Amino acid sequence: MNMSFTDPRTVGPRIRMMMPYLTPLEARVVEMMVGRRDFDETTALKTIADDAGVSGAMIVKIAKKLGFSGFKDFRSGIVDYNRLPTAELHQEISPDDTSAEIAQKVFRTSIHALEETLSILDPQAFDRAVELIAKARQRDFYGIGGSAQIARDVAHKFLRIGVRCSVFDDAHMMLMSAALLGEGDVVIAFSHSGTTTAVIEPVELARKRGARTIALTNYATSPLADIADVVLCSTAQGSPLLGENAAARIAQLIIFDAVFAAVAQRDLASAERNLAATMGAVKAKRRTS
Repeated sequence: MNMSFTDPRTVGPRIRMMMPYLTPLEARVVEMMVGRRDFDETTALKTIADDAGVSGAMIVKIAKKLGFSGFKDFRSGIVDYNRLPTAELHQEISPDDTSAEIAQKVFRTSIHALEETLSILDPQAFDRAVELIAKARQRDFYGIGGSAQIARDVAHKFLRIGVRCSVFDDAHMMLMSAALLGEGDVVIAFSHSGTTTAVIEPVELARKRGARTIALTNYATSPLADIADVVLCSTAQGSPLLGENAAARIAQLIIFDAVFAAVAQRDLASAERNLAATMGAVKAKRRTS
């Protein structure tokens, strides 16, 4: 996945994407560093190491594991990221919040996820996904639980412009679908964590059968991302109450809104004609008074 290390907006997403692959101790150290309000260009490596109860060498090792060249690079990235206008958008819900404050925090969490998802969106992966979907003979969507709901929403959008997709949310049905795919077909796998075996296994089978695969996930280094031909990533900050899934769901829907628009643009006349036909088919089901 292409992620510019010079863009401070990508620092938070880069760290979050790697957190599941750190050891518990490494994750605790990272959370401590990121959570420090006094973290600036003058913060010394020894200070961080002493506060975390680890060696300076471990801090450097963690920084490199996250993709930075060393502690100074990591420190600069965090400082630049914390200066962004959106850095404080994500806030936790507290017992004393009013209804208005809760609404603001929920909205801001989603805004934050959208801002950061746009910053890490890989234009080449996006174009490749559009190409595969537009030209596919068969398009099968795989997802479990909340991810299946996203898959259904995306399939609904595409049906409106005459791009037919099939959605599978059962482990056995996904495997059966994958067994019948081949060259010219495409699988779009939806998984927030990218670790759901019920989704990973049929994707592996579909690839063996010659189908192309697209993954939509929150983690670019997840097992699902590792086996997909194309990876589209959302990014959302964790929250004990709201969770990552809530904000990530919004970001993932918007990613595929953009994919939908790009697919429609490839044959705009046909898309508009099919849209008029599908809208006309359900028009009689709407009450006008």
